[in-house]
Amino acid sequence: MNHYLSFQIHGGADHGGGIADSVANLLMFFEQLSSQGPGGAFSMLMPGLAGMLNIHPLLVHFPIAFLSAFFAVDFVATLAKKPQWRTIASCLLYFGTVAALFTVIAGFSAAESAAHGHAVHDIMERHEHIGISVLVLAVLLSIWRLRSVDFPQGGANGFFLTLSAILCGLMLLGADLGGYMVYHFGVAVAAAPAPEDSAVHSHHTGDAHVPNAAPEPMAIPAPTVGVPPAPVAEHNHSHEHKHTH
Repeated sequence: MNHYLSFQIHGGADHGGGIADSVANLLMFFEQLSSQGPGGAFSMLMPGLAGMLNIHPLLVHFPIAFLSAFFAVDFVATLAKKPQWRTIASCLLYFGTVAALFTVIAGFSAAESAAHGHAVHDIMERHEHIGISVLVLAVLLSIWRLRSVDFPQGGANGFFLTLSAILCGLMLLGADLGGYMVYHFGVAVAAAPAPEDSAVHSHHTGDAHVPNAAPEPMAIPAPTVGVPPAPVAEHNHSHEHKHTH
């Protein structure tokens, strides 16, 4: 917040009303929410979930979070010789395994419902195989931890941590392929609607909104009588403009 207590979003130029306007907008949102039916209220509260073709993109975050935290806590607990921390790591492993199961099931449904071409199909197959490998490895580690009277020690513990590290590496590869399909090929992504106003949002300049200025008309020279036109030079330069955010 700045000196007059207004929230700074995108440099402070998106919303200029401060806390008072933020509270007013929140109250207006609740007023609109109360006037909606069950379906409309759900769409207002969870617009992303309501617009999803499937819930795989929503579920995929949970196994990544739980299993990554499991490996980090278990590794640190081994170094610090804290068995009580490893108990917490075991709970994270079990939660992550259950989350991975539902994520893989939702992934099978997503593969059937999302339209894609041959190039994406190969990537999707690899992504699917990696997800299944993560689930199988998480199940094996969970069974090992459940059947053990005590936590593994020595070489057995080193092997257990190695499998846990491989599990996290597989999750990283699977997440990379999932992001590649979404952000490069636009799998299961609806086209963004055209802006309703004449302002274009920019993160590259000091101004948060840059008005769409109409292109200046090209100046056409007046015809010259008796003078032959100058030869037009050929240009082999590419005039393709790439717009990136």
